[in-house]
Amino acid sequence: MQSSISISVSSSSPITVRSDAGATSSAPIQLRFCGLRREAFYGSCKLSANNAVIFKQLLPFVKKNNKISASLTGNGASLTKGGFDYDLIIIGAGVGGHGAALHAVERGLKTAIIEGDVVGGTCVNRGCVPSKALLAVSGRMRELQNEHHMKSFGLQVAAAGYDRQAVADHAENLASKIRNNLTNSLKSLGVDILTGVGTVVGPQKVKYGKAGGSESVVTAKDIIIATGSVPFVPKGVEVDGKTVITSDHALKLETVPEWIVIVGSGYIGLEFSDVYTALGSEVTFVEALDQLMPGFDPEIGKLAQRVLINPRKIDYHTGVFATKITPAKDGKPVTIELIDAKTKEPKDTLEVDAALIATGRAPFTQGLGLENVNVETQRGFIPVDERMRVIDSKGELVPHLYCIGDANGKMMLAHAASAQGISVVEQVSGKDHVLNHLSIPAACFTHPEISMVGLTEPQAREKAEKEGFEISIAKTSFKANTKALAENEGEGLAKLIYRPDNGEILGVHIFGMHAADLIHEASNAIALGTRIQDIKYAVHAHPTLSEVIDELFKSAKVRGEASLIPQLRFAILLQWLKTKFLGGLVNQLQSKLS
Repeated sequence: MQSSISISVSSSSPITVRSDAGATSSAPIQLRFCGLRREAFYGSCKLSANNAVIFKQLLPFVKKNNKISASLTGNGASLTKGGFDYDLIIIGAGVGGHGAALHAVERGLKTAIIEGDVVGGTCVNRGCVPSKALLAVSGRMRELQNEHHMKSFGLQVAAAGYDRQAVADHAENLASKIRNNLTNSLKSLGVDILTGVGTVVGPQKVKYGKAGGSESVVTAKDIIIATGSVPFVPKGVEVDGKTVITSDHALKLETVPEWIVIVGSGYIGLEFSDVYTALGSEVTFVEALDQLMPGFDPEIGKLAQRVLINPRKIDYHTGVFATKITPAKDGKPVTIELIDAKTKEPKDTLEVDAALIATGRAPFTQGLGLENVNVETQRGFIPVDERMRVIDSKGELVPHLYCIGDANGKMMLAHAASAQGISVVEQVSGKDHVLNHLSIPAACFTHPEISMVGLTEPQAREKAEKEGFEISIAKTSFKANTKALAENEGEGLAKLIYRPDNGEILGVHIFGMHAADLIHEASNAIALGTRIQDIKYAVHAHPTLSEVIDELFKSAKVRGEASLIPQLRFAILLQWLKTKFLGGLVNQLQSKLS
C-alpha cells in the first residue's frame, strides 16, 4: 500500500537550503513524501531520542508568519496545456467521472466531461441512489409491521400500508435531486459538460456527438475512460422490462408481484429481496453456486441467511442455472427452466409472476474506439495496471490514457471508481499515487446491513499459508452494545481478521444495525496502515454503535504491542529530508546530537 505525505513550508523571508550536491535554493520549501510503502519501514525503524530533537531543530525555519499545511504545490494553478483543448477529458459523468473532474479542478486542470446520457451514471440514476430510497421505505415498513418489536417500545401501531406510486416517486425524486446536485457542482467549478457519446479517435484525441447529429473533435493532454457498466443478462433470458426485469426496471417499482424469482443472491439480489418481502411479495432465489451470498465471508453469510432469509417469505434453489426464462404472455406466467449447475441435467421448472435478473453487471465499453489505440478488452473490461493506465494488445501502456470504475473491472463499486479517478488525477498532476483496493469498503443495505473491507477469512488463510504467517480472529456481538440494545437491535456480529505478530488488519466484516456506517473506521485504518496496537487506544463516545468496533480492536491479541506509527513518521521525514532537500544539514545535526 502506498502513502502520500506532503508538507508545504512558505515564508515571507526566503529560506536558503544547501543540498548534498552543493546547490542552494531560496525558493519556498515544498516537501512531498509520496510513493513510499509503509511495509518497508515496519520492523526496521527505531525511534531514538535524537529524532525528536532533530525535528525541533528544523522548526526555526518556520517563522511566526509561516504556513505549514498538507497541501500540494501549485494547487489551483493552471498547467501548461501544450496546445491541447483541455488538460483532462473524462468520458462518462458517473460517480467516478464526477469525482475525477472535481479533483482535477482542485489541481488546477482545465477539464471537460463527456456524457451521452445523464449526469450521475448508473449509481445516481439506476443504482445506489434510488435503491437506497426503496430500502429506506422497506426498513420502515418492516419495523412498523413487527408488532412484537413495536410493543417492546410501548408503542401501538395500526396496520401499516403503502402507496406504490408514492414509493416509486420517492426513489425517482431522490435520483433527480442528486443528479441536479452533481450537474450544478460541475458547472459551478467550470467543468465543461460536452453532450454526446465519446469515442477515442487517436492518442490524446476524442470525438463526441449525438447519434445522427454533428460530431466534434477535442484534444487533451490526458484522457480518462469512466463509462461504467450495465446489467448482465445471461443467454437464454428474455427481458421484456415488465415481467422479466433487470435492476434498471425494478427501481421504477412499476409493480409489486405476488411471487418473484430473483436470479442471483449477491448484493443486488439481497437488497431487492429486502424491498419486495417488506412490500408483501414472496421471493425465490436461484443461485448457481452451492450456497447463498457466495461473495461474503462465510461466517457472516450464514448469520445473514439466518436473519435475512429464513424468517421471511423467501425460499431458494442453489447449485442450479436458469437456462431459459420466458416473460408472461397471453395469460401465461413467467416460466423459468432450471438445470443442475454441475451435471447440466434438468432440475425443475418454475412458474411465477415475475423474475428479476440480478446476475451482476457487465462493462459498458463498446463503441469507445479502443481499436484506434490498439486496445483489446478482456471479457469486455479494459485492461489497466495498478495506476489505472490502459494497456494495449501488446502489453504496453497507452500514453496518457486511463480507465477507472466498472469499465476496468478491478472493483465494481461507485466509490471505488471515484477513488480511482482521484488517484489518476494525482498522477497526471505529477504526484505518483497507487490506490490500495483492499482498503475500499463495501456494503449491502439490507435490514440489518452487511459491510466488509479487506480479505474474507478463507482469503486471509490462503494468503497466510502462501506467505508464511499466522492469522487470528476476533469477534464482538451487538448484543453487548448499549445503543443496539436501546434500539432492540441486538442481532449482529463484527469480525476482525488480523496478524497477531505485527497487528496488521487483514479484513473486517460486520453484520448488524448501521454496519455500512461502522465499517469506515476499519477501512481507514487499513488505508493509513494503522495497526491494532495503535487503533485500540482510540476513544469512542458512549453509548454508540461505534463501541462495537472499539471492543473488536481491543479484543485482538497482538504479540508486539509497541506502536509503530511514530517510527514510521520520523523515518519518512528524515529519509526524505536527508536525500532530497536538507541532507547536509540533517547529517550535521545528527552527528552533533548523537
